[in-house]
Amino acid sequence: MIRKASLIVAASAFLGAVSLSAQVQNPNNPGPFTSYAGHTTYPAPGARGSSNMKVLSHVPVGGFLHVSDIELEQELSRPYVYLDRRFQPSGFDIINIKDPSKAYVMYSWRIENPELHLGSGALGPMYVKTKGRYYFFQTFQFGSGGADYDLAAIVFDMTGLPDTTKIKEVVRIRLPETPGGFHENFSYKHSSGAALVFTDVTGRAWQNIYDVDKLVAGAPNYGLVGRVPNPSATDSAAGRGYHDSYVGFDPATQQDRFYGAGAGGYYVYDVTDLQNPKLLTSVTGLAGMTNGHTFTPEPTGRYAVIESEYMYAPLRIVDLKPGLDGTVKTISRPIGAWTADWRDLAHNHEVRWPYVFVGAYEDGLQVFNMMDPTNPYTVGYYRTYDGPHESRQPNNANNGAWQAEVRNADGLIVVADMSTGFWALKMDGFDGWNGHQWGVPNTSSAQDWDNGPDGAKKVQKVS
Repeated sequence: MIRKASLIVAASAFLGAVSLSAQVQNPNNPGPFTSYAGHTTYPAPGARGSSNMKVLSHVPVGGFLHVSDIELEQELSRPYVYLDRRFQPSGFDIINIKDPSKAYVMYSWRIENPELHLGSGALGPMYVKTKGRYYFFQTFQFGSGGADYDLAAIVFDMTGLPDTTKIKEVVRIRLPETPGGFHENFSYKHSSGAALVFTDVTGRAWQNIYDVDKLVAGAPNYGLVGRVPNPSATDSAAGRGYHDSYVGFDPATQQDRFYGAGAGGYYVYDVTDLQNPKLLTSVTGLAGMTNGHTFTPEPTGRYAVIESEYMYAPLRIVDLKPGLDGTVKTISRPIGAWTADWRDLAHNHEVRWPYVFVGAYEDGLQVFNMMDPTNPYTVGYYRTYDGPHESRQPNNANNGAWQAEVRNADGLIVVADMSTGFWALKMDGFDGWNGHQWGVPNTSSAQDWDNGPDGAKKVQKVS
């Protein structure tokens, strides 16, 4: 009897493996793999989150892997969240959070003829305020053999919200010489007063810099005003020179600094002169890390959180000071690391010193404290994802919370979960963020579009 039971178990395992290996996914509308043994542990009822994390609302849009990036407007008078919808049909939704406890989809946009488009589609949403107008910069990555392979981004005028009939498409950025689109981008208020968007270019060893005012005015090359090179990438190299970037102002040196993650590692450039970026330091040669995914400094620019996206990888924390001081050629060792579960991996993150808000894929929203960069620790969490481990494919835990965004005015946290949709949450005791309250520059991914960077000597007020 024992031998017969063993045979049944073995046969079941074999059939499961055959079913899994034989499964073929549509890359433009992927579905979950057949369930198989993993470390999936579903939380007990009422135990999905820490006691200090409260869910305000959940909008279950999307479906399996059909949600990606998220962007949150910072002004309380403009309660709009942009949520990307990838694969087919590709586009974005606008979530209204005027009452965060009653969030709802107020507008949806989808690319025309969605069935003709291949690849991931919509990724990397960013908004820009300039000269009293609000623009939404939506990037795309459509695959070869389908429609719009050369479409990199579409810019929309969102000034008329909440009246959705006033949404206007301004321009489509098409780059037939570098097809494949843009993966990620970052919008930044430069110390010169310019409203900029930095974005990677598929298959190229640099990031493009666009001046939004020039772009919407119809300037040549879509308002391209500069490029940030990647010293470890080449034009002929496969993939992209950079994955994504962060840009922030350093009051001590009066520099606009670019933090780029991509081929070879992580690079810090002085981009005060947009035409002549200067390499300041780099993070390369770290054990277990050959390419950079995300590079996010804290407000002083000394410490940074870095990600290299692969299963089992923690987020590392590096001290950039030796490199910025010129005492070493490159930073090659982290000083700290954090992960929610070593069997998974953490993804995109936002720094609001001393907290780091992480879209931790299968582990949902996670928040850790990095006040001591050598000993970061978790302070709150909520598991937005409730599916099985490695649902996408074996050895791939890339499903769940993709990105978290924070509204500085009131501390509202919004999350994009690839399969469960939109979430709005609050963490007890976190009722807003201003760097000055922590003794650091008031610098984060949230831009002061009206006044420019905190600490800049020449502040140009544009409204």
